[in-house]
Amino acid sequence: MRNAILSAIFEQMADIMEILGEDPFRINSYRKVSRALSELPADVGVLLEDGRLAKTPGIGKSSLAKIREFVESGRVAAHEELLERIPPSLLELLHIPGMGPKGVKAVYEGLGVEGVGDLKKAIENGTLATLPGFGEKRAAAIARGIEFLEKSTGRIRLDQAMEAAEMVVACLHELPGVERIEPAGSLRRRAETIGDIDILVAASRGSGKSETSPGQIIESFTQASFVERVLAAGDTKGSAIIQTETTPVQVDVRVVPAESFGAALQYFTGSKQHNVRLREIAVKGKLKLNEYGLFDGDTQLAGATEEEIYERLGLDPVAPLLREDRGEIEAARAHALPELVRIKDIRGDFHMHTVASDGRNGIEEMAEAARQRGYAFLCITDHSESSIVANGQSPKRLAKQIEQIRKIAAGLKGITLWAGAEVDIGADGSLDFDDKLLAELDYVVASIHSGMGSPREKVTMRTLKAMDNPYVSCIGHPTGRLLGQREAMDLDIAAVIEQAARTGTALEVNANPYRLDLKDVHCKRAVEAGVKLAIGTDAHSTAGLGLMHFGVATAGRGWATRDDVLNTLSPAKLKTWLRAKRPR
Repeated sequence: MRNAILSAIFEQMADIMEILGEDPFRINSYRKVSRALSELPADVGVLLEDGRLAKTPGIGKSSLAKIREFVESGRVAAHEELLERIPPSLLELLHIPGMGPKGVKAVYEGLGVEGVGDLKKAIENGTLATLPGFGEKRAAAIARGIEFLEKSTGRIRLDQAMEAAEMVVACLHELPGVERIEPAGSLRRRAETIGDIDILVAASRGSGKSETSPGQIIESFTQASFVERVLAAGDTKGSAIIQTETTPVQVDVRVVPAESFGAALQYFTGSKQHNVRLREIAVKGKLKLNEYGLFDGDTQLAGATEEEIYERLGLDPVAPLLREDRGEIEAARAHALPELVRIKDIRGDFHMHTVASDGRNGIEEMAEAARQRGYAFLCITDHSESSIVANGQSPKRLAKQIEQIRKIAAGLKGITLWAGAEVDIGADGSLDFDDKLLAELDYVVASIHSGMGSPREKVTMRTLKAMDNPYVSCIGHPTGRLLGQREAMDLDIAAVIEQAARTGTALEVNANPYRLDLKDVHCKRAVEAGVKLAIGTDAHSTAGLGLMHFGVATAGRGWATRDDVLNTLSPAKLKTWLRAKRPR
């Protein structure tokens, strides 16, 4: 996709310029352009042609000219000129934890390091440790970073990160003197993938023998049975690679005083861009904001809680999910932040599978598990016949299942059970079942499971045509991605959202942490267009119903409120919404 390629080009230009020590303003400008390009709702060429790209925040005239150059010629001369100014292998160093452009600049200029091989030699012969700003500890940390990078794929899924954080929290929260312990960083923001995990601990400063000192807290962490390798262990901070059931993860634990806990939590939670905006506001007010608090000179004005930090800066407190610099600062200043959808608002699940296709539990078991979660409704949505690998149902089998669901539903108390299906969208946009059978279903989720590598025009056409069907309630996992395993389809998201709004079709937020599809920025665009979101766990067992919170967090990151999410409706109101699209 041109958007992704251009985004990477601008990000790489910023990296090279930082290595070369050029103008920080231009560097930050290019990073903003990179981010804006990665979040565009449609192909950059289309947006350039109709003038919308010129109105996109963060993209100025100079950047617009470079984008036009790429669209017309497939190259950016400024990018090629920058690449010629450094050895190509130098950029590989940016992937090493603890390096960054400034570190790369230092080893390039100070030691003549041009790649990972050179850096390894500088570590082995001791010259890296002698470089100003490095030393033996940092050199050793970089050596471990190279080793870790060679063994791992980098970022991990949200569920893997949560598993790692829960292990550490469980280890530390019972220690005497630990008053509070919270994961921070991109995990707390519930980003779709996570790098390192930050965990903050507030410890009392009492002198009682039963209390644990900050150093002892760090020691308890680094000596835990799940720690594979200790990277650092100081008086207030420890870093280690821990082994979960599925993957090694780097976890950093910091012990902070209670009076600064809120400031530290805010600092280590917000994205870099969000935190830069807050510091800019503080500077304009002649104040200083850091991880220790908000200060007027040497006087701390706020720091114990996150809320007081925001309020002192003249802002409404911003929910962790929104701290990405996507308009939340402006909304907080205008008292216009949305009240995000929460897990307690969810009244049912729209997407799950039973033993009739590729699930592990029967209809009654799934219904009972949903009832125990306090749900008011559940949709049974087994696969259709084109999903051969998933034991998809033929029209005849589905007709029998509908009868079975109706019979079971009649005997249930406390929950409404609906007959649905996950119906494959064919290569020509047609559906596995005819309209007569679809009309018998309460809910139809239409999904693409094959031909995902087809050209943009084809996969988009298939999705748009499926939404034209009056019996299609929702488009399932619209981009088809699997995080870390399969790229998203080259789908025209803007066209899909426009069609969903026109036809009254919902778009799914698939809560499986492998998918999280729609992703957050697409959720936001859908919400802004008035499209309803339907969160589905895609559960294949009773345990799978527990994935709902991942979908709720993703919708929340997209600024969705309870009014934007179909799962918050009562069965009666939901039935009315579902019938609105169908022929009378």
